[in-house]
Amino acid sequence: MKKITISILAALLFAQFASAQETPEKYRPQFHFTPKAHWMNDPNGMVYYNGTYHLFYQYYPEAKIWGPMHWGHATSKDMLHWKEQPIALYPDSLGYIFSGSAVVDANNTSGFGKDGKVPLVAIFTHHNPVLEKQKTGRHEYQSLAYSLDEGKTWTKYSGNPVLPNPGITDFRDPKVRWYEPQKKWVMTLATKDRITFYSSPDLKKWSKESEFGVDAGAHGGVWECPDLLPLTHEGKQVWVLIVNINPGGPNKGSAGQYFLGDFDGKTFTAYSKETKWLDWGADNYAAVTFSNTGDRSLLMGWMSNWQYANQVPTDPWRSANTISRELGLKAVGKELYMTSVPAKELDGIKAQGYSKKNISVKAPVDLAPKNGNASGLFRLDFNTATADDFELVLSNKAGNELLIGYDKASNQYYIDRSKSGKTDFEAGFGQKHFAPRLSKDGKIAFTLVADVASVELFADGGLTVMTDIFFPDTPLSGLTIKSAKGIQLDDVQYSELKPSIE
Repeated sequence: MKKITISILAALLFAQFASAQETPEKYRPQFHFTPKAHWMNDPNGMVYYNGTYHLFYQYYPEAKIWGPMHWGHATSKDMLHWKEQPIALYPDSLGYIFSGSAVVDANNTSGFGKDGKVPLVAIFTHHNPVLEKQKTGRHEYQSLAYSLDEGKTWTKYSGNPVLPNPGITDFRDPKVRWYEPQKKWVMTLATKDRITFYSSPDLKKWSKESEFGVDAGAHGGVWECPDLLPLTHEGKQVWVLIVNINPGGPNKGSAGQYFLGDFDGKTFTAYSKETKWLDWGADNYAAVTFSNTGDRSLLMGWMSNWQYANQVPTDPWRSANTISRELGLKAVGKELYMTSVPAKELDGIKAQGYSKKNISVKAPVDLAPKNGNASGLFRLDFNTATADDFELVLSNKAGNELLIGYDKASNQYYIDRSKSGKTDFEAGFGQKHFAPRLSKDGKIAFTLVADVASVELFADGGLTVMTDIFFPDTPLSGLTIKSAKGIQLDDVQYSELKPSIE
């Protein structure tokens, strides 16, 4: 038997919610944000201000398929208990309201502030469908809106657009941050097959600084929803450039990649032009960070994939967001990687659970709680010189199985949703997805967070991350672990999570 310490963290739903699984809302997440009804995609304008997290998002309030985009709005004190707010931004004569970001203009550089009120400023893409039909390549441009009542109401700037399109078909998704060394705003913009950086003293007048990426990273699809942020590793500041791409992900469809490097206020210089994936699963796209969070870097993504987002069997809504994730950096040998782990706020909804030690595993071992429903947060930690194959099986009486495990021969983690329930709505949905194990120190730390219809895997301290959605016929109530060669679980921790969505 190999000596292994396993710690898993996962979340499903309390048993009392099992009956809700037989209603049209049986796939409704219980601690991931979803709109009450209709279509949602990219998270937008995520900002923290005066103790409240604001989540704006691409929203179509007339149907549960993509349509003319608005900015929906939700607020939370902990990124778990979300309250849906009135629509923030509606389409207008300049076009649909596509993705973008929001900042706290504390110094009132924009001049939007009045009577001592600090403006929140949204920077977004106007997408003009009339110009799009004319095929001029100038149908996307950047615009502003501002709020003087902490995000409750918004006024569009009369001088929109503030950044006209120079003739680039895909010219969108501005992510803006304050660059303190040079006292200016920096915009990171997706421009078809590369990223273009702009700067401004006041959010209104923008100058082009540089470009990055035409010869770097993955180019299987259009580059979208970028983000530029600093992280610290061993006292050194490292800049992270996140670039979402569709299609061209490691397991098909939509995905996010990132680059590490230096930024001097004008130019981003990557340490390497090779692709590093933010998430190896199929369902974390348009992932960007909250602004104004101080030393914390908190990321959230759209938990779906353009390959099937309009077909998933949910009603009366479509799509959810990932849980919030805390970003960091970790070295593996001489190579530096970004890590992603569940934000500490997740601990705030822990309920009952158990902790067990020294469990020998070969034949399937039942890890489900005594109430017979695998609903809650559970954690397994591996600490050993050698790790061997293992497989977690989440199952139900209908015969559905979601498989999550590690294959030593290929040194890969995997999530297999081929028998997880309803998969026939799209030909490529019922697949087995793989992700490399990047850690080389002989230890496996394994964290799994699962809701009604999703799993988020964080392995080896967040070096390898996978997010997949699934649609079981009935609630997944079984939880077992098995190992062909045998492993020793030194520590197993399991905690239920309390539902947090209204």
